[in-house]
Amino acid sequence: MRSSTLVALLTATSGSAAASVYKRDLAVSEPVYPSPWMNPKAKGWEQAYAQARDFVSQMTLLEKVNLTTGVGWQGEQCVGQTGSVPRLGLRSLCLQDSPLGIRFGDYVSAFSSGQTVAASFDRDLMYRRGQAMGEENKAKGVNVILGPVAGPLGRAPAGGRNWEGFSPDPYLTGIGMAETIKGIQDAGVIACAKHYILNEQEHFRQVPEAQGYGYNITETLSSNIDDKTMHELYLWPFADAVQAGVGSVMCSYQQINNSHGCQNSKTLNGLLKGELGFQGFVMSDWQAQHAGAASAVAGLDMSMPGDTLFNSGYSFWGANLTLAVLNGTVPEYRIDDMAMRIMAAFFLVGMEVDQPPINFDSWSTDTYGPIHYAANEGYQQINWHVDVQGDHGDLIQEIGAKSTVLLKNTGSLPLNKPRFLAVIGEDAGPNPLGPNGCSDRGCNMGTLAMGWGSGTANYPYLVTPLEALNAQAIKDHTRLEAILDNTASSTIEALVKQEGATSLVFVNADSGEGYINVDGNEGDRQNLTLWGNGDELIKNVSSLCNNTIVIIHSVGPTLVGDWYDSENVTAIVWAGLPGQESGNSLKQVLYGEVNPAARTPFTWAATREDYGADVLYEPNNGDKGPQQDYTEGIFIDYRALDSKNITPIFEFGFGLSYTTFEYANIQVEKQSAQDYQPTTGETAEAPTFGNFSTDLEDYAFPSSSFPYIWQYIYPYFNTTSSAKDASMDSEYGQTAEEFLPPGAIDSSAQPLAAAASGPEDLPGGNALLYDILYKVTAEVTNTGSLAGDEIPQLYVSLGGPDDAPVVLRGFDRITIEPGQTVTFTAELTRRDLSNWDVAAQDWLISEYPKTVYVGPSSRKLPLSATLS
Repeated sequence: MRSSTLVALLTATSGSAAASVYKRDLAVSEPVYPSPWMNPKAKGWEQAYAQARDFVSQMTLLEKVNLTTGVGWQGEQCVGQTGSVPRLGLRSLCLQDSPLGIRFGDYVSAFSSGQTVAASFDRDLMYRRGQAMGEENKAKGVNVILGPVAGPLGRAPAGGRNWEGFSPDPYLTGIGMAETIKGIQDAGVIACAKHYILNEQEHFRQVPEAQGYGYNITETLSSNIDDKTMHELYLWPFADAVQAGVGSVMCSYQQINNSHGCQNSKTLNGLLKGELGFQGFVMSDWQAQHAGAASAVAGLDMSMPGDTLFNSGYSFWGANLTLAVLNGTVPEYRIDDMAMRIMAAFFLVGMEVDQPPINFDSWSTDTYGPIHYAANEGYQQINWHVDVQGDHGDLIQEIGAKSTVLLKNTGSLPLNKPRFLAVIGEDAGPNPLGPNGCSDRGCNMGTLAMGWGSGTANYPYLVTPLEALNAQAIKDHTRLEAILDNTASSTIEALVKQEGATSLVFVNADSGEGYINVDGNEGDRQNLTLWGNGDELIKNVSSLCNNTIVIIHSVGPTLVGDWYDSENVTAIVWAGLPGQESGNSLKQVLYGEVNPAARTPFTWAATREDYGADVLYEPNNGDKGPQQDYTEGIFIDYRALDSKNITPIFEFGFGLSYTTFEYANIQVEKQSAQDYQPTTGETAEAPTFGNFSTDLEDYAFPSSSFPYIWQYIYPYFNTTSSAKDASMDSEYGQTAEEFLPPGAIDSSAQPLAAAASGPEDLPGGNALLYDILYKVTAEVTNTGSLAGDEIPQLYVSLGGPDDAPVVLRGFDRITIEPGQTVTFTAELTRRDLSNWDVAAQDWLISEYPKTVYVGPSSRKLPLSATLS
């Protein structure tokens, strides 16, 4: 991969003076073929491989095609379903949004967002959240959860779906991915790491969507990146996902260096399956597939939702894939490997072929209705209304409280039976349409507890901040008055200027997926200001009340520079997107029932420009695919500010407590580890599972007694007069040699990449990268009078001129009693200390001096030591 460049040319335009315009030397994604096949000895996958091989070896070609192709949008109950294999007892696989709960489900939980739980810096909470989501999906009949999210990573703070992921720091996101995946899959459901990769904004991700907003483009956005940045930033958390054993990965809508994400052989074949040794299956995002055979040989394993466009009835795969295998365009080992990867992931998480039925429906809340919604056919029971919540509300409340960040406090918190509370702001109260009143949460009314789009779930209930505060006020005999209209200036003024008022001002900032436009925000935020005139609301209240506490629910950072340092703003709390227990979680922190310890998982900068990267809002390549150059390299979020010595308002990793802590006595202990050796050797040859009939008659649509469902995607041919007539895609009239890249159908043994997993190693890259080289310890003492959690953080300076000043490489959340001293311990792996060498195409530790730092945030690092 190489960065794109701009070449300035002088030209004259019709009807105007000569002007300087740019012709782009478009970035190019190098071809990598063939698509790697599964490794039967990959650590952790051995049994699943054997079970999959036994199952797939019994399947016919038609059954393999059925397993790899979705049945079409709204073809059955889930947002995505594969075809079934009834002869072998396998029902269709159910794939369902979302990364914080079951989209479209009833009697399900609405969890805190990924970004919110990241603020807890608590591995155990991340795991338990994943496990609880897995349990609920399992009980509904879901086989694959479409989450967690590492793409977007959070390159641009205004990116619409940043809240679905964890953090713009790849280390923190990698931990969030790994723990969530382990939790989900321990519950017996396949996790899906998405959106792979560089899916960093909503603008221009899909052509029809962009055209619907009036943009004149004919290709999706291209994210143009260099090899070093790809490895050190964006690929990092996906490596953690693969090492955690993730069963599936979803490829993204946009292009990468001008090659579509779901047929980009460099990212799918080269990086994911080759270098990282990923053993699971790659599915397309919904309508992200743009070709048939080309996507198959580039590494795509499952087409979702199966049709080329929603409800078109046409498919790049289905019957076209059947034909492509028959005529050799797609090699037999590739369809075998697709099926193997899907079934290996299935068996890896402990699923059995005899699956319980899917007991909910994405398209209707009715108990009875058509099982094939698009075709309005198959009337039967489609919803059993199974309550799968268990006691997960308690967990969600715990996550919300432990993820609430105290950004400022001059002593007004915690509250202790306040005499008079003035609760101000729409964000404190309910949505007048109800918590689920806006489809996919596509509005911003009432308190904000999740963003909008496919990454949402229906609330079983939503505890608003006002509801929880009212309950506490009743206990404390506190006078509480609330004004839930941000524009009621005179009424607000009359209330908050009264003697003895403590004003709680609730504000928010929302965003989401690009198919929904909220107040002119086409997924991505237009700006980083608060919504509903929130900044003016805070300034107005704080000008009248000398005890103003600000509570922010947001999808990421906002610009707080106009008011954060006012002496009348006595506290600032960021509560993220806490989910259904929002008010209860917040009340626990405000009243000191939970001592805050969370840390901001992103930087709060003084200006938007400080962040180093932004959303591309206007097309810049004529009517072709917009070009977004990642010229900032690895310098996003705190790395950007640190590299330019820009002081943030609240730095990455910052958060206050109701007690105090001191750090002392850093120690570094070098560990014994073998020298690094690049991976060598070759794979075995591609395995295949036997011959199949090449007679077109054997692939004809079954007899008239077999029901045909309108728009449903089948593996059968409508006609068997000729291969050309049977195909609905002209590419299959050609041979593979005529239009596929060299090596695309090669089945011979292939060399292993230097950075790749070894033949018997855990997937995730060269096993020696995970050797522990150093153990770092430091003492942390609670010097206050309250017990509390502290989150010591370990940062490393890699020392090179192209490196960030510091990068996060360790953390822990530790409960410490007053006066108690505990030891913080973090281990540094070879990977943690390495840079990507573009010449060697491997990870190498540079000769530059390495320094480790320990402290409570990225800018407060009182302890340091050099590494020998």
